Amino acid sequence: MLLGIGCAVMLASAKEAKAYRTPLPPSINLTIGDQHELGQVQPAVPEGDAAITQYVNFMIGLSLGGSGQVIIGPHNNLVRRSMNGFGPLPGPANLALRGTGTTVNLGPTAGLYDYLFAHYGGPGGGFAEVWYVGNLNGSISIPATGLGHGLSGWALFTGPGGAVPDGGTTLMLLGAALSAVGVVRRFLVT
Repeated sequence: MLLGIGCAVMLASAKEAKAYRTPLPPSINLTIGDQHELGQVQPAVPEGDAAITQYVNFMIGLSLGGSGQVIIGPHNNLVRRSMNGFGPLPGPANLALRGTGTTVNLGPTAGLYDYLFAHYGGPGGGFAEVWYVGNLNGSISIPATGLGHGLSGWALFTGPGGAVPDGGTTLMLLGAALSAVGVVRRFLVT
């Protein structure tokens, strides 16, 4: 109780509150084959959650420049790893979020998501581009077309345990819980 009153007094006694503008990070535009490319899948069929997770996890296990086949039902997909080195990669990847459009929000801090999978083309063909985004944050842009195919959708993946976005809610709840414990303790002790 006293803690809550103390916080209210401190906030009320502040003479002048100032807000400082923080510049937004520069916009990042990923491209097919850029320095963030982890690899590609051709033809990337099927496109379901389990299939795209299998493509990404297979790609994580490949050596630089390596390739291999992922066979799902009657579909034989070539998975190729780029020559870009990112150090040890987090894996296995877990599907976290799917979306459409060329703007992808990676969250306020780097490392919230590790991999970005984008499918280009229709159900019978096309390819997929996979980027390592574990060192990026904010809103990024991906190409609307790639290798002559239109973007059909994207997916974000996390590594083991996956990061959970937090906007301060956990800290607020912790503070409220500690205040409640203090109030209960005060009434039990007296």
